[in-house]
Amino acid sequence: MAGVVYVGVLGATGAVGQQFVRLLDGHPWFRTAWLGASDRSAGHRYRDVAPWRLAGAMPDDAGRLTVEAVRPGSAPRLLFSALDASVAGEVEAAFAAAGHVVVSNARNHRMDDAVPLVVPEVNADHLALLDGQAAARGWTGGLVTNPNCSTVFLAMALAPLRRFGLRRVVVTTLQAVSGAGYPGVPWLDILANVVPFIAGEEDKIEREVPKILGALDGGRVTPHAVEVSAHTTRVPVVDGHTEMVSIGFDEAPSREALAAALGEFSGPPQALGLPSAPARPIVVVDGDDRPQPRLDADRGRGMQVSVGRLRPCRALDWKLVVLGHNTVRGAAGAAILNAELMAAQGRLEGDARAATAPPAAR
Repeated sequence: MAGVVYVGVLGATGAVGQQFVRLLDGHPWFRTAWLGASDRSAGHRYRDVAPWRLAGAMPDDAGRLTVEAVRPGSAPRLLFSALDASVAGEVEAAFAAAGHVVVSNARNHRMDDAVPLVVPEVNADHLALLDGQAAARGWTGGLVTNPNCSTVFLAMALAPLRRFGLRRVVVTTLQAVSGAGYPGVPWLDILANVVPFIAGEEDKIEREVPKILGALDGGRVTPHAVEVSAHTTRVPVVDGHTEMVSIGFDEAPSREALAAALGEFSGPPQALGLPSAPARPIVVVDGDDRPQPRLDADRGRGMQVSVGRLRPCRALDWKLVVLGHNTVRGAAGAAILNAELMAAQGRLEGDARAATAPPAAR
């Protein structure tokens, strides 16, 4: 890729926004030049209005930036959205209509027929939906979404198993408190406890997985026929969502075939050598007590998904445990990888000045 692409972050002061800022610091292709947040933060230095919640210091370059109001027109062409779903729908559409390319972590547009819902190793071809957004939605820019954090890990684990005929999936999630944002879950509710409900999460998983695993046909996605049933819980873990998964197949594979399909899985990010892509997107871990959030969530700088405990299931065919870092691979890192894939495909070209010049130069 030639040249640096200047980028912005919508909702930069929140938990996922801070992960974007952290992961973009020193990125070989992208440089943060614009940070957008609420009107009460606009006009102030980022370091003064974004109490840093992540390990390590706030990046100096980002800390010196002045936070801007979230309005189309003054930002770089490529934007990462960490906006809360309560405002993301209209705001992201307005930026896309104004010519910005928005890569969103919010749920609002994921199930829109005109909007790709992408896990780059799984369904990179779905980015072709961008070609029809001008006609379908009247946008001069574009909008791409990454899935719910738990959906990302489940879709990655299921994708290499499609060859065996996925039929039914039952998943129970044990989701970290960082997935609730900041300040998140009150400590008296979560300490030494399990909360067996997360609003909207079960529906997201059950609807998003078939779209991601589906086939692009005639400018729209035909969802995969797999039936997904999800139970979602919040547990007292800081980072890392664990998923207990049972799978039924048309033709149940052997354990060796199952493990090989998972361990050998790769996709366009690995073939293209994208900066954020782990060499192996899935690692099959040994041991009856693995994977664990404390030991495995940070694998591959948080971009690798761990799968373990492959064993027969009495109700379906096989069961296993899946783990991923929810705010990296499940959120900010997923969106950055999507943007890297778009850049590698030439989808960030067009108005070169808008794509590569910092806001002050435009």
